[in-house]
Amino acid sequence: MRIAIIAHDGKKPEMVAFLLKNKDKLKDVELFATGTTGGHVANAGLKVTKLLSGPIGGDAQIAAMAATNELDMVIFFRDPLGKHPHEPDVQMLMRICDVHNIPMATNPATAELMINGSSPIG
Repeated sequence: MRIAIIAHDGKKPEMVAFLLKNKDKLKDVELFATGTTGGHVANAGLKVTKLLSGPIGGDAQIAAMAATNELDMVIFFRDPLGKHPHEPDVQMLMRICDVHNIPMATNPATAELMINGSSPIG
């Protein structure tokens, strides 16, 4: 299983807490993350492959991985109340996940269901 993880700045601690809570379930999962999120995850002691920071291309790198079937799931803890200058990149990533039928969670409740659920359809 290959999972990409992304979190807006205000959601990074929540992402780390989620991953630590589910550490046993993720032990055989390959994690990929945008740069800053990946740094937080690595500092918490989890193994992660860090890509570019979201605003400078990390979201696009993850979208490319989704488009080429290199991901099984994306977990993106978004801050729906904040302003994000790279919002077009976020929309592009969501569109690519929809086009290629890659499950995407945008909040902890959905991510929890995906982590505890069965394999994706297709």
